[in-house]
Amino acid sequence: MGSPEYLKIVDAIKYKITSEEIQPGDAIQSENLLCEEFNVSRMTVRKGLAVLVNEGYIYSIPGKGNYVCEPNLDSYTLHFDEMMTTEKKGEEIRLIEVNVVKPSYEVGFNLEIPENKHVIVVKRVFVSDGIVKAFDIKYIPYYRGIPIVEKEIRYATFPEMVAKKNSIFAMTKKLKIRAMAAKGEVSQVLDIMEGDPVLVVEQKLMDEKDHPIGWGMMYFTGEDSGLEAIASFD
Repeated sequence: MGSPEYLKIVDAIKYKITSEEIQPGDAIQSENLLCEEFNVSRMTVRKGLAVLVNEGYIYSIPGKGNYVCEPNLDSYTLHFDEMMTTEKKGEEIRLIEVNVVKPSYEVGFNLEIPENKHVIVVKRVFVSDGIVKAFDIKYIPYYRGIPIVEKEIRYATFPEMVAKKNSIFAMTKKLKIRAMAAKGEVSQVLDIMEGDPVLVVEQKLMDEKDHPIGWGMMYFTGEDSGLEAIASFD
């Protein structure tokens, strides 16, 4: 089975843009001309143009038409895989706590739940050659009837932890990344001095209504922390 007709329009216009046949600011063919060229309905053309708008290739000016966007050279895609540390020999994940607790003010604020609502707290450490390299804490709203299986949680990604209540495909993840000075439990678990630098990756999972369904922090020791992102200019 061939590609849907609207995707053929998308691919054709993308090719013209990436090959520089048309430049930023240039007008795209009118809907009427696209209908004739691809022998499709106006609805099909509009569907293809909507895809191009959503992907940032073109923008629309009501009453005038569609135009090629300027490339965004400051946009990067950051891939964060919290399970990547288990891929090498000598690296493992140790589950140090799974519990049902009442949330602190900070946890309740980030999950947007009342203080009398319980949460599941999951704490893990990522170990390499016997040395703790990262400390992971996750908070998930607790619902009666949802089993807490420690064996599954030990190696689960954050979305997988909440998948029994929500579809992974309907979730979005928001990341905040910053440096901070280690203190309290963080310095104890990572076995570093209070005040030593750590990289913190804060994750918040949102459902399809943009409501938080999970919140957590992952702390990396300073000497092992780093970021890698990819910029796409097409």
